Amino acid sequence: MNKRWGAGILAAAMIFMAAPQADATEVISEDVYQWVQSTARQNYYFNKQQFYFAQDDAGYMTPDILLVPVLKTYDQVQIRDVVSKRRWKGLSTSGYDDLVGCAEYLKFNLKEQTVQVTKHDDLDSDWGVLGTTTSDKVVKITELSEKDVDAKFYRAILKYASDHYQEIYDRTQTVKGAKAPKPEVKRSTKENVKDSKDKKKGRVTKSSKRGVRE
Repeated sequence: MNKRWGAGILAAAMIFMAAPQADATEVISEDVYQWVQSTARQNYYFNKQQFYFAQDDAGYMTPDILLVPVLKTYDQVQIRDVVSKRRWKGLSTSGYDDLVGCAEYLKFNLKEQTVQVTKHDDLDSDWGVLGTTTSDKVVKITELSEKDVDAKFYRAILKYASDHYQEIYDRTQTVKGAKAPKPEVKRSTKENVKDSKDKKKGRVTKSSKRGVRE
């Protein structure tokens, strides 16, 4: 059972299925969940307390990579559509009569402006996982239409991350135990200039990869 999303989201899902236009902000605590938008079929949220920067294998923070869990709740039409697609693909629909939405885990590359849905969990009304899919597909956010629903969702998340950068940075260190990012190792301007002059004079320098006179 997926306890991460909490009882507040479950209540929101039930209200949404009964009345798709219900105001999600009246149901879900803004201290935990951020409602972004609603379409005719889904409500879109992200858990702002679970925003983290990634870490490399050595435990150093990588601020260019942002990890964000999100939640989408469905109305009855969307639920039937999900079930129909699973039947068409020959996948199990056991338990899907209790489907209420999905949890997705997004991986943003802030430098490249891309996003990847690394994991998708279909959820029942007790937030148990009915089915899980993973994907390596990477989407270029800048190539999405301004009117694209997912694009609006992604851009809202990135805007929040930009506005709360230090908060996310500090949380990644305190909660995840990440080390501060590795400092970039750059050669000094003076060294670069000296090396350039030495090459012009035909000298062999330590930084010369060829190790021969020019």
